[in-house]
Amino acid sequence: MGALDVRGNLGGRNAVVVGGGGGIGKAITVGLAEAQVDVAFCDVDSAALISTKAEVAALGRRVVAEVADATDPEALRRFYLAAGDAFGHADIVVNVVGGVLMKPFMEKTPEVCAEDIQRNYGYVLDSTRLAVPLLRKSGRGGCIINFTTIEAHRGAGGFAVYAGAKAATTNFSKAMAWELGPERIRVNVIAPDTTPSEGNRKALPSQLQAANEAVPPDWWGKAMQMYIPLGVPPSSEDLANAVLFLASDLAKSITGQVIHVDGGTAAALGMLRWPFDGDSTLPVPMGPTLAKLFGPK
Repeated sequence: MGALDVRGNLGGRNAVVVGGGGGIGKAITVGLAEAQVDVAFCDVDSAALISTKAEVAALGRRVVAEVADATDPEALRRFYLAAGDAFGHADIVVNVVGGVLMKPFMEKTPEVCAEDIQRNYGYVLDSTRLAVPLLRKSGRGGCIINFTTIEAHRGAGGFAVYAGAKAATTNFSKAMAWELGPERIRVNVIAPDTTPSEGNRKALPSQLQAANEAVPPDWWGKAMQMYIPLGVPPSSEDLANAVLFLASDLAKSITGQVIHVDGGTAAALGMLRWPFDGDSTLPVPMGPTLAKLFGPK
């Protein structure tokens, strides 16, 4: 055991991961298990749930895995009951579930908007209401880690309701950090941006997905170098590492904070590294790029 393991002090804790079966959620579930944490998780994808459950069990950790739609309050309640029956209390709660289909607001029905709000904010309220009693049972506090997005911090065309719901999750988390602070229950938020996950791919309309798949793969690497200050998008494991940090004693004095795990895009605020000689890193393209884009072919 290294110094970080000792100071992080995660071993032997209990975690609840809402949306922990596949993609980013799987990386979080498995990452916690690798840190010697017992994990209860739910997911709507039964195949992913079975696979991830097997990986956690192979690491020698106790595991509870339930097929449940987090946006259904009754299904979420049943999952928390199962977690409580198995573990007695929780130390760590991670709300990963979220997602949307890119579409202009005026093309979305009120029913679809309501679904977007429940998937990206409403269920977090339900999960928090169910989680806090389990966190209180240990008598030593704990933490809630919610997932939001960079879109909660900028005007995101095509993602208006999603961005609004995630912004609500962000501010709700800050308010809960204040309310639960005296009980040593910390509440923090992770805000990803571009991550190579299935959820991000599915957020795009099908025609845009098809157009993206038609371009040479190396173009995407060049695009990321333009957009992301570090040059590459964070992986699911990078996001899981942020969860491990916030859940550990290394972050025991951190609450009510938003951690942007995005390679620097939130800090850049639209600054791009245009690829043509002579251009600067201004958000607006300069002469060399304009000539390439709009000049004679």
